[in-house]
Formats: sequence, C-alpha cells, structure tokens
Amino acid sequence: MRRLYVIGIGAGDPRQVTVQAIEAIGRVDTFFVIGKGEVKRELTEVRAALLAEYADPGHRVVEIADPPRERTVDSAGGYRDVVADWHRRRAELLGRAFDDTDGVGAILVWGDPSLYDSTLRMVERVLEAGTRFDYTVIPGVTSAQSLAAAHRIVLHEIGEPVHITTGRRLREEGVAAGESTLVMLDGECSFTQLTGADLHIWWGAYLGMPDETLIEGPLLAVRDSIVRRRDELRAAKGWIMDIYLLRRS
Repeated sequence: MRRLYVIGIGAGDPRQVTVQAIEAIGRVDTFFVIGKGEVKRELTEVRAALLAEYADPGHRVVEIADPPRERTVDSAGGYRDVVADWHRRRAELLGRAFDDTDGVGAILVWGDPSLYDSTLRMVERVLEAGTRFDYTVIPGVTSAQSLAAAHRIVLHEIGEPVHITTGRRLREEGVAAGESTLVMLDGECSFTQLTGADLHIWWGAYLGMPDETLIEGPLLAVRDSIVRRRDELRAAKGWIMDIYLLRRS
C-alpha cells in the first residue's frame, strides 16, 4: 500500500460527511475495518451506505478483529500501560493487513480522528515498525459539535475555556469552576457522583441518528431521568454512544 486515508465521517448522520471525505472515499481501493466485538447494526448500515454511495464499485473491505484489552485497572498509570499495549497489538494487526494490500487504503473513523480516537497513534506505530506509506487525515464532524448543535448551545461561556475529558477523569477531578466540561467515554454515568445545585447538564445519545435522544436541565433534577433513559436505550439496542456537557450556573 502506498497511501492511506484516515477519514472522519461524523457522529452518525450521513449528511455530516464532508465533500473532502467523499472525494477521498472515491479514491480508495481497500477499506480497513477494526471490529469492536459489539453488534452495532445502525453504524454498520451507515458505513455500508456511505461506501455504496461514494466508493468505487470495485472496492474491498478488510475486517480486522479487535484484540481484547483489560477493562479493570486500578491506577491512571496502569490504565495508560494497558491502553498502550492494546494500541501496540492493534497496530501489529493493521501492519500485516497493510503489507498485504496494494494501492490506496482507508480507515473510516466515527467523529473526527483527533478526538478520543486511537487510529492515528496506531498508524504511527505501523510506520515505526517499518511499513512504508504516506497518509492523509480528513477531518470529520465530532460528537461534541453534534451535541452543541442539537441543544442549540455554545460549548463554553464568554471568554471561558471548555474542558474535554472522560468519565473516569470526571470521577477523579470533578467539574472545575469557570469551565464548561464536555464528557465522553462515560459508561458509568459519572455525573451521578457529582453534587451541587448549580450544575446544569446537556446530554445526548445516538447523535445524528434516527434514535437521537436529548435531555437537558439542572443536574440534580434530571440525572435519574438520564440514567433511566440510557438504560432503556441500551437494553433495546444492545449498545449506546452518548456525550454530555456540564456547566455551573
């Protein structure tokens, strides 16, 4: 393989795919898909529809089984070590797939490759291991942008920062004064551990998809509703992708 595209394709709405992404998809011979081990039919259908609409009819899809990783880690250092090892094993599988491929390849990334996604780190590891190719990154619409648009809000107050973090870090650090906090990758509903009547939450799940669900309000007033609705959606679909913004009044 001589060229690789890493293409952001948005949070789930096919209309969020940019013209730049569409043009890149049309140049690709082989699309590499790393399986997550979860059945996400809607996401698979979105990806298949994009390829049917914009990819060369002669393209092929190479599926790569995602290696398992440890989910129970006691310390931040241990967590980083586990994730680094997982990235290394993923990169090894990608490298083998790249070596067996000629022409132009691509990896489609939900959202944008720059935000809580490991694809670019894996690509760099493949290059460090000796596989030679050029690669181009195509940006995509993030779930953060989709959340803000759906709730019709700005992610930060005037002249203030927005802090982007994970559920694990939110549990450790809480919400800083004077910051809006955007939380991703939170399977534990970490907002339920926060106290304070001044906290407000904007929550969204399946952003850009037909089952998009939004809840907004004072955290103490709506947190139980969010947990209940989240559980209902996950039970019905078998998976969930959600994100939320927290801000002190």
